Amino acid sequence: MTARSVRGVAAAAMAGVLAAGAAACSTPGGGGKDKESLVVGLANEPETLSPLLGYGKDGNSKIFDGLLRRDADMKLRPALAAALPAVADDGKTYTYKLRHGVKFSDGKPFSAKDVVFTYRTILDEKTNNAAKGELDAIDAVTAEGDDTVVFKLKYPYAPFAERTVLPIAPEHAAKGQDVNTGSFNTAPIGTGPYVLTGWSKGEKLSFKANPGYWGGEPKIKKLTMAIIKDDDVRATRLRTGDLDGAILPPNLAKGFKGDKSKLSVTARTTDFRGVTLPTANKVTGDIAVRRALDLAVDRKAMVDKLLEGAGKAGYGPVPTDSEWFAKGTERPYDLDKAKKLLDDAGWKSGDGGIREKDGQRAEFTLWFPAGDKLRREHALAFASDAKKAGLKVEVQSGTWEVIEPRMKNDAVLAGGGNPADPDFDLYNLLHSSLALDGFNNMAAYADPEVDKALEEGRRSGDKAARKAAYEKVQRGLADNPGYTFLTHVDHLYVMNDEWQDITTQVEPHDHGLGAGPWWNVESWQPKK
Repeated sequence: MTARSVRGVAAAAMAGVLAAGAAACSTPGGGGKDKESLVVGLANEPETLSPLLGYGKDGNSKIFDGLLRRDADMKLRPALAAALPAVADDGKTYTYKLRHGVKFSDGKPFSAKDVVFTYRTILDEKTNNAAKGELDAIDAVTAEGDDTVVFKLKYPYAPFAERTVLPIAPEHAAKGQDVNTGSFNTAPIGTGPYVLTGWSKGEKLSFKANPGYWGGEPKIKKLTMAIIKDDDVRATRLRTGDLDGAILPPNLAKGFKGDKSKLSVTARTTDFRGVTLPTANKVTGDIAVRRALDLAVDRKAMVDKLLEGAGKAGYGPVPTDSEWFAKGTERPYDLDKAKKLLDDAGWKSGDGGIREKDGQRAEFTLWFPAGDKLRREHALAFASDAKKAGLKVEVQSGTWEVIEPRMKNDAVLAGGGNPADPDFDLYNLLHSSLALDGFNNMAAYADPEVDKALEEGRRSGDKAARKAAYEKVQRGLADNPGYTFLTHVDHLYVMNDEWQDITTQVEPHDHGLGAGPWWNVESWQPKK
């Protein structure tokens, strides 16, 4: 659950379902009528388009470039940097030589001062960037001439280079205005392959190809991201030809299998679904309840029925097929053991089979974002499994604006996941210092041993030591669960079959403008 990027499962500020569906129906260019245009349907909308406030921090932002980028295999490659960084001083100094001849979309030259401005502004205490803690390792960033940037770190933070996919903002355009409210947030200028031409909040974002892009002008000249919160509406508009592609849940994606004009694409992810268990709640704050829920959920049934096999059981933020996963932390479905844990903790069966303890009924509310069918199905399945153990879960839906103030006491069907490094997920999700800090640590989880291991993993430059630290984190989380993790979800996309060599990356939870088959849309070539 990384910072406010989780909103709307990606920091969404949505209009109503009907309004979004109706308004976006006017979006031109769908149905593959023009191979120089692409219209895709997304569930999420950013709050800002400024990298100074967190937009595009994990790469593929379209408007901007980072010093580095990731290829289809998630390997780091040069972008605004001319080469991968030179690392010295036992992992505490990173030096980047910059690419020559790069210009921003307004024609002004890019240089080292823009990199320094971007990082220093993000780290400024006045900047409302909830993800700035991800750059905690930086002690200083300086320019050496126009083409060299040097980062000095406080400690040898092993995944630092992964953080430099962060987009670079132009000092000349973003400086001199309020970083939190200024016009740059909605009218950005970058070095990327596309230029923003319009943003109708809750409806769509429109882009045109940047003719001066250093990587070559994209073949797709017009790109439209239609914001359609409701899964059913997105599927309908794809079927009617109003969209060229869309992300869909499994039960809707399968409806296109017989359509020979459509291409179905599955992306592996680190994207989890889980239930926050707020420590302030009188029921979920009881460790016996949390441990019982961990055993009472039938994860295999969720993968088989809800995901139709497009995913895997989840026992924590780290997927079971990751090299960082702590083997042996899988918790098998065991309803009888769950019931015994509750019995031993004093939660006895009461009216209607719902347990009680000291006059407190074992019931709590679970929220999910309205319009998200997959979260709704996970929430209902979780509630059904919990009921078998004698726990009543009332499922509610609402916008993130409704949900956020209730997170202290109510559970949330949450999501998260970043494939680049385990620190990127685990620290924000579990460290006690980030409890209820925006959408960080939504359960207000606090475990001193887990905190200590998170710091060890973050500050070590040795991979073996980091693996040992993250194993401690996962074992601590299994023993003292602050969340009931359910599944890791593959991302399913359906699109018109009109372009060559469509690929995906291993995707994070945030599957919006920068993820999906269009992660590298600037390089697409039409089929001949």
